Amino acid sequence: MAKAPAKKAAKKKPAKGFEETLWDTANQLRGSVESSEYKHVVLSLVFLKFISDKFESRRQELIDNGQDAFVDIEVFYQQDNVFYLPEEARWNFVKKNAKQDNLAILIDTALSTIEKTNSSLKGALPENYFSRQGLEVKKLASLIDAIDNIDTLANECDLSEEDLVGRVYEYFLGKFAATEGKGGGEFYTPKSVVTLLAEMLEPYQGKIYDPCCGSGGMFVQSLKFVESHKGRSQDIAIYGQELTTTTYKLAKMNLAIRGLSGNLGERPANTFFADQHKDLKADYIMANPPFNLKDWRNDAELTDDPRFSGFRTPPTGNANYGWILHMLSKLSEDGTAGFVLANGSMSSNTSGEGEIRQKLIEDDRVECMIALPGQLFYTTQIPVCLWFLTKNKSADSKHSYRDRKGETLFIDAREMGTMISRVHKELTVDDLAKIADTYHAWRSDSDELQRRIDAKEISVEKYEDQAGFCKSATLKEIKANDFVLTPGRYVGAAKIEDDGIPFETKMKDLTTTLYSQLKEAEELDKAIRKNMEALGYGE
Repeated sequence: MAKAPAKKAAKKKPAKGFEETLWDTANQLRGSVESSEYKHVVLSLVFLKFISDKFESRRQELIDNGQDAFVDIEVFYQQDNVFYLPEEARWNFVKKNAKQDNLAILIDTALSTIEKTNSSLKGALPENYFSRQGLEVKKLASLIDAIDNIDTLANECDLSEEDLVGRVYEYFLGKFAATEGKGGGEFYTPKSVVTLLAEMLEPYQGKIYDPCCGSGGMFVQSLKFVESHKGRSQDIAIYGQELTTTTYKLAKMNLAIRGLSGNLGERPANTFFADQHKDLKADYIMANPPFNLKDWRNDAELTDDPRFSGFRTPPTGNANYGWILHMLSKLSEDGTAGFVLANGSMSSNTSGEGEIRQKLIEDDRVECMIALPGQLFYTTQIPVCLWFLTKNKSADSKHSYRDRKGETLFIDAREMGTMISRVHKELTVDDLAKIADTYHAWRSDSDELQRRIDAKEISVEKYEDQAGFCKSATLKEIKANDFVLTPGRYVGAAKIEDDGIPFETKMKDLTTTLYSQLKEAEELDKAIRKNMEALGYGE
């Protein structure tokens, strides 16, 4: 009897990432809730699961240590930056009742109880959100099952160290951009761009401010920077503001799961018309304002606002220069701001923007300009750049800066980055290091630069202009370029290395190749004509 052929082993499908699993499950909500609401539904449940896991872990630790009597005493959780959760606010309670008709009410009750029990979460969690959405119990239960499979404390996921809320938020915004051609009207800063801002600003200690903080990704990355350099989170103070109510709540949630207390203002509000931090002077500003925002002001308002004094008051075009002047007004005398803007901000002369930029340059406020590669953002293909402003370019013994008065560093990073998908690019670790190291080598005094080299903190031994990449330009050079801040104008083209082959040899080889290709083209032309004639289409 012939032996039956062995069946080929079926190829295993690659395991889905947890974001993709969440998206597939959330898609079941289509028709029940607007797709732009997916992220708020999902993130609220992810938040509940995350803090419940941390609570249960701490609770078990108390039991294992023979401290059973303390498992319901809040202070034994708070001292470890863990939120205390009454039984009705725990994930397991919600999961156990996931088939009940009143599931939405149970979730709203859990979130409300968490907020009332933990004062730092005041205003952070959605109020009666799930009840108002009118979600089908079956679909909501499926979403809970999907989220239940995420072990938020597992080492292999390392989610306890990730920007969990921001990671899901970014993924969902990317899916909206791909499926709807938009990002829900919101921008989420790619992780590599936020990392670059943090690596350049080095916010070890002091006040950090983001005037349009979104879901709080800038703050999270600042914290990661501090921790990765053996600093202490207690040494930084967070200040932010956000216009959209749901995003404001996401930012508070994002800080809360890390035990961070941040001042995001008393309420969500417009930064220009309801500044929540009027007297703030920040040491570091990190921001990604909405690009080219139109209709951002009324002609009758902001005319006497001190944030715009000394300039064209206020800017009359889109909001780009409004953001620039707002952030400049929030800087301490030794502070530095780093932020993302559309490329047009570097050269625009409409609506008086050229005059404002000229004054910024003449006042010696512009420290560094970086042109970024395209395709970094999920939600827009607009080319973007990074601005770095400071009020003081003098030598600074505290930070070991050299005297940089009258100088501005230009970096052209447009050719950097690696495609991570068909349409998206990401700056690699090496890209980030090259840009940040160049900036620090340019800014540091000789002793600090040597210390950094010896400590293997940077790999650039000394700053030098590099054609096609970086250039330290003087005020005179910038003036000669009509105060345009586009790096390409200053760095020039990269030098083409001589390959050592004499011109005559190159020309002979090229000519031989050309004639060979012309002959081949002639043969192809004859073959095509012959085939056309055979079909009855001759001349």
